[in-house]
Amino acid sequence: MPRKKVTIIGGGATGGAMAQRLIERDICDVVIQDDPQYAGSMHHGKALDESQAAAWEGFSGRISATDGWDDTANSDLIICTAGAPRKPGMTREELLNGNAAIVRAKISEAAKHSPNAVIIIFANPMDAMCHVAMKASGFPRERVIGQGGALDSARYRYFVSDAVGVSPADVHGYVIGGHTDTTMVPVVSQTRVGGVPLTDLLPQDKIDAIVARSMRGGAEITELLKVGSAYFAPSAGTIAMAEAILMDQRRLIPCSVYHQGEYGIQDVYSGTVCQLGEGGIQRTFELPLTADEKAKVVAAAAATKELVGLISD
Repeated sequence: MPRKKVTIIGGGATGGAMAQRLIERDICDVVIQDDPQYAGSMHHGKALDESQAAAWEGFSGRISATDGWDDTANSDLIICTAGAPRKPGMTREELLNGNAAIVRAKISEAAKHSPNAVIIIFANPMDAMCHVAMKASGFPRERVIGQGGALDSARYRYFVSDAVGVSPADVHGYVIGGHTDTTMVPVVSQTRVGGVPLTDLLPQDKIDAIVARSMRGGAEITELLKVGSAYFAPSAGTIAMAEAILMDQRRLIPCSVYHQGEYGIQDVYSGTVCQLGEGGIQRTFELPLTADEKAKVVAAAAATKELVGLISD
């Protein structure tokens, strides 16, 4: 049986970290695609460097790099990281039209060469870029998925675990809604630590501080790094999604999906819990929300719709 193939568009810090995490799982071959006009030969260097790690890391898959698209043909999964990263003080919205043009061009080529692939969008502003990718590819909603919720939930779970003093693996909590500093919605009412409601373990002021820090998670990292944005946690969240799809794990992971009635929301990308497996999104789940949480989720979708309306064709 031939190995599955994953194309990672963009060989920067995040794309490189994703490629490393994925190839070391030894479940597929990986191709890093980038434009030498901007990336030079960096993506080729990263692919060769990681290839030379195989003897010690024990993987047999092939990791390679390409400037074009022929080597990406018949990929099972495409991960798009292409676009300008956020700079300190920059909102995701400010990236809008520049990144839309990049994503549109990249996804059009990728979809042409891999018409049966599932696409994971990482580029920001993520929810809006999913709209660009779905239109550029012509793929159904099940095969165009946004990454944001996996990352935002990972940050939220870490902050909860740190405050309570338990392993992050024993914190079950989701961040849904939009993938911006103002529109993501940590669902406190359904957060459990070893089955115990978070509200039974921490006072409201500490919970509020965790929510606020989670919502500024990306901005905090950007401020600390000074140059560039986060890539360790984003790559971990993305590759968890990739593995679930490639291995048909049917995992429940919060993702951005084109809503068709979830929470009463229609025809816009927003985050909810999705079952990921072969073919992409297999089912969506609506969390039981408080009235305040639902209002924030609906407002997040409305904000994305407004943003999508500002994208130039």
